[in-house]
Amino acid sequence: MLKLIHVSKTFNPGTPDARLALDDVTLDVNRGDFISIIGANGAGKSTLFNAVCGSFFVDSGTILLDGANVTMLPEHKRAKVIGRLFQDPMRGSAPGMSIEENLVLAAGQGGWMSHAGKKEKQAFRDRLALLNMGLEDRMKQPVGLLSGGQRQALTLMMATLSMPKILLLDEHTAALDPGTAEKVLELTTRIVSENSLTCLMITHNMQSALDLGNRTIMMDAGRVVFDTTGPERAALTVDDLLDRFHAASGKKLDNDRMLLA
Repeated sequence: MLKLIHVSKTFNPGTPDARLALDDVTLDVNRGDFISIIGANGAGKSTLFNAVCGSFFVDSGTILLDGANVTMLPEHKRAKVIGRLFQDPMRGSAPGMSIEENLVLAAGQGGWMSHAGKKEKQAFRDRLALLNMGLEDRMKQPVGLLSGGQRQALTLMMATLSMPKILLLDEHTAALDPGTAEKVLELTTRIVSENSLTCLMITHNMQSALDLGNRTIMMDAGRVVFDTTGPERAALTVDDLLDRFHAASGKKLDNDRMLLA
């Protein structure tokens, strides 16, 4: 489904601020994988997502998506087959536009001035009802008036409306309160499972990284240092993950946000 082959990226090369963000990353994501990605700040997690999305072109290596070489494909073309959610609930939707107008855009039914027909409105309403957040009766309301949890749930629906080949979740619950975050995670798991989506999720919660999905990856210094699935993963505890990180990287994980989550 998704293959990264010896992918590297350095920001500000040739300057005192040069930073190797991705260091010869090779990763094979299978169709239907739900992968949790963890690592300290600056480990390369979001940079990995940006490379897949085409936010920048990598310095070396190859990126294949569903068999097609997308290494030099512009970001706007990759966006047609890649869904992405960010940590900030304000990203991924147009706050001044209504819920309905945002859904029309997400469904690819036209430009900024397009409107949904009666059939499409009912389909949107039915999908919104599944979110269980009361949005199905507020379709004319501007998205900017929604709570963070409502907006993130809506953005999740928008990102999966056209069934992307791959869904990237960049700490999409980190800015939410614990109760709302749990609700959005449950919704995420259900949508991914019911639609058999291939999904990569960055999380700071190490327990969630073991509980959610079928595979866990740890990153450090722009490299994948640990990759586990199956019975081995099922038997791991958070302490085991910390030990594996130390063994793979030669250092202790010192990210308080992750250790306290």
